[in-house]
Amino acid sequence: MLSVVEAVDLVVGGFRPLSAERVGLEGALGRVLADDVAARLTQPPADVSAMDGYAVRAADVETLPATLLRIGESAAGAGFAGNVGTGQTVRIFTGAPVPAGADTIVIQEDTNADGDTVTMREAPPAGCWIRRAGLDFRAGDVLLHAGRRLTSRDVGLAAAMNVPWLKVRRRPRVAFVATGDEVVMPGEPVADDQIISSNSLALAALITAIGGEPLDLGIARDDAAALASTLAGARGADLLVTIGGASVGDHDLVRGVLGDAGFDLGFYRVAMRPGKPLIFGRLGDLPVLGLPGNPVSVGVTSLIFLKPAIEALLGLATADRPPPTAALGRDLAANDQRQDYLRSELHRDSDGNLVATPFETQDSSMLERFAAADCLVVRPPHAPAAHAGDRVPILPLGDGLLSI
Repeated sequence: MLSVVEAVDLVVGGFRPLSAERVGLEGALGRVLADDVAARLTQPPADVSAMDGYAVRAADVETLPATLLRIGESAAGAGFAGNVGTGQTVRIFTGAPVPAGADTIVIQEDTNADGDTVTMREAPPAGCWIRRAGLDFRAGDVLLHAGRRLTSRDVGLAAAMNVPWLKVRRRPRVAFVATGDEVVMPGEPVADDQIISSNSLALAALITAIGGEPLDLGIARDDAAALASTLAGARGADLLVTIGGASVGDHDLVRGVLGDAGFDLGFYRVAMRPGKPLIFGRLGDLPVLGLPGNPVSVGVTSLIFLKPAIEALLGLATADRPPPTAALGRDLAANDQRQDYLRSELHRDSDGNLVATPFETQDSSMLERFAAADCLVVRPPHAPAAHAGDRVPILPLGDGLLSI
């Protein structure tokens, strides 16, 4: 059996970033940039006031109190066109351009106005309360880089850069099919020997959250001809995912049907738990990832293999950093030759340290425990017995839209 690291490398190495498309800022959230983005203007474009007050010459307020003549007003979008000379001041508002001749701002709380004369009670140094031109960024500065998944803050920054359109990677089209006579959709009548198809809906949600476009091919029954017909619906997809039927039982038909269609098998079986029966290869130009059928196995293998595959199609920049760790919340026995992914709860102890406690029962059919988990504790092959308090690597399951 392949190790998890070897299998992930083979999967991710089989994908290249998709072509780019142009979207408006209103549709850019969560998309992955295909090109660097440079500012089209300088922000702020001129020296502007950071406060409401009066624009003055610092030399005129060195001796206090200083009474100056108000000669005009500068507001955002309506600056003062003249020059501030000796003994003069201009009423100014936040964001307004600093008039020529002035070099500091006296905030309005430190002044007394009487008609056209204003008395200054404080003497700020030159440059005080002035935001210099280009303080935020300058025209030509590259502020957003290719491979970045855009946040709401990025969208706001692009707008401030005067960039109305962005080139982003096309959403990967991920076709998937569930298999098995025993599988029915939620809400349908359920016989004693049938189960609800939770995998298809969970997988569609995951594909959407990562940034792909899910294409549900439905449920293929345990019949080679029916399965072949269903798989043909993946034509035009960027990736085909099969759910179940990847093992070696008499009713596990996926490998055989794919083989009859000219499937080039990359690997079969990975030394991990849950999720050992896992297929990756190509059907012509179409990459195929065959997942196990148990709900938790689908969830874990999707996190380990499908997620990085979609991210590779998106050209998403990934940092090569070690996984986070936590203190173990209970003792664990020595591991065998398969890498374990243990559903676990996270909490902080009295000292604020992160503690991961694996659930006692880890059966791969138990979806409720998977939904309740905060992370997966990773146990490498042949890991020795571990004790409460030992540091262990974890894979956070996230929260919000990107929850696995």
